[in-house]
Amino acid sequence: MNVYYNPLDKICKSITGGIKRNENLIFNVFGDGDEPCLFVYFKDGGEARYLHMQKSEKCWTLQLSLSEPGLYFYYFIIGGSKAGLGKMRNLEFSEQITYYQLLVYTEDYKTPDWFKGGIMYQIFPDRFYKGKSIVPEKGKWLHDNWNEMPEYRMNEQGKVLNNDFFGGNFDGIVQKLDYLKGLGITVIYLNPIFKAYSNHRYDTGDYMQIDPLLGNDADFDNFITECERRGIAVILDGVFNHTGDDSRYFNKYGNYDELGAYQSKDSKYYAWYNFKHFPDKYESWWGIDVLPSVNESCDSYANFITGTDGVIDYWIRRGVRGFRLDVADELPDEFIEKIRNAAHAARADALIIGEVWEDASNKIAYSKRRKYLQGKELDSVMNYPLKDAIIKFLKSENTEVLREAIAQLRDNYPKCVLDSLMNILGTHDTSRILTVLGGMPAYNKDEMNVTVMSEEVKTKAKEQLKIAAVLQFTLFGVPCIYYGDEIGMEGYGDPFCRHTFSWDKIDNDLLGYYKRLGKMRRYLTLFRDSEYRELYADEKCLVYERAAGDQQVIVAINLGNNLFDIKFNGKLFDLFDNDVFEGKFTILPKSCAILSNLRLNI
Repeated sequence: MNVYYNPLDKICKSITGGIKRNENLIFNVFGDGDEPCLFVYFKDGGEARYLHMQKSEKCWTLQLSLSEPGLYFYYFIIGGSKAGLGKMRNLEFSEQITYYQLLVYTEDYKTPDWFKGGIMYQIFPDRFYKGKSIVPEKGKWLHDNWNEMPEYRMNEQGKVLNNDFFGGNFDGIVQKLDYLKGLGITVIYLNPIFKAYSNHRYDTGDYMQIDPLLGNDADFDNFITECERRGIAVILDGVFNHTGDDSRYFNKYGNYDELGAYQSKDSKYYAWYNFKHFPDKYESWWGIDVLPSVNESCDSYANFITGTDGVIDYWIRRGVRGFRLDVADELPDEFIEKIRNAAHAARADALIIGEVWEDASNKIAYSKRRKYLQGKELDSVMNYPLKDAIIKFLKSENTEVLREAIAQLRDNYPKCVLDSLMNILGTHDTSRILTVLGGMPAYNKDEMNVTVMSEEVKTKAKEQLKIAAVLQFTLFGVPCIYYGDEIGMEGYGDPFCRHTFSWDKIDNDLLGYYKRLGKMRRYLTLFRDSEYRELYADEKCLVYERAAGDQQVIVAINLGNNLFDIKFNGKLFDLFDNDVFEGKFTILPKSCAILSNLRLNI
């Protein structure tokens, strides 16, 4: 049976991706047969409904609107045969079908426009740049040499204390803001900055206090002011699933002047935590006892974080533009909704990004389907699916996984989320992208500590990183540079991916490449809100277009050994060297190119 349906083709599905509640949606399934066609759909966990599609000369048609937000699934029955999701979202006949997905979100759902089209930069505060000297507190020690490796060895009790510091602070970041501005950075995402015992600060000690090693309130306010002066927004890491055991709220070691939950059941914080046997047995994040888990359904805790003058309100009113929510899948939907409401009450265009490693539109966490993108919770998520697909594409030299990931995101996510995705290649939780692409094995932390790439391996990895960066910067979403990736830093997993910024070992070729990509995004507004269209693809070559209004960009990536000609009307300019091409551009083997109908005088 000759039948065509693809939800990414607007002649088949009139709206790409998720739809608003009560929005009219038209489905067209093209085929020349006279068989009846049924549209079968159901809300997640609900009963199936069967609707007859109307047959015209060329297609079966159905108009549908859904009044209740949520996750829906659908498929077709054509002439008695089931047809569902196949490769690249095309229709496939099978008895064991995979359903298509349709996400319905609230009609008032929108994501912050100021974020779109920009460039993020993630900073691990202790490791970026050391400004004025600050003396560490008791129990913490400072490296004498900025370029030393972070401590990774266990103590006699089998624990890594994470109490070694390098002295990176707000004053240091301010001194390097012009460097970031030169990269085109519009948003800085900071790993935790609140008072804590460890260098990573995911063990929050006091949500309302800057960690003294980063500076004081005046230093923070100056940092925000200097960022705003350069048009750079700041978002913070919101760690609301757990606190530190050495915190004002738990106070296991008596270092705070309040009665903590560990000290007494009479503590006002006692209900925040889940004790199995008071005081020594309690729920903690992944069984790590220095990170006692918090009960987000506790009214006093939820109000402390999301109420008037609460944590969210306080920091946004001090100039922060939003939060990245650590381990979002461990936060209840109701709590995330309260966080977003609190953020928007303090600032209407606040940004809430979730740490979600999978497809956020249909994520199941702890046996519960999540509602992240249905209009009341998250504006964006960390785009791990795209990161993984880019890496697989470069290592396999096969476009299929990347094309499938692009298609899945476009089909499953609302357009306003697509334009706001946090496009990463690496973070503080992963090996650095250059090390991943280099592929040199290291089987334990002692090996990771000493393993570096040869110049030959590094040169090849760097060329792959350039292609990865092109994808990161030109696909839908907002690219996020993990500090130091732009200068060619290496590093395996934690803590080796958290090495201090190598200010004395900058790869200027790679840095110049990133700067050029940054200038491209600054000068071309189409990256804020434009359509994606695949122009050509085979196993090793992918060509796609981003277009909006009178602006057009064509991206060509060829990992194979063949030449490909792109033919077009008029002129296109190579955005890396401003060469002009008229009517035709040849994609060379093992190369990538970004072409535009606009010449950038930069």
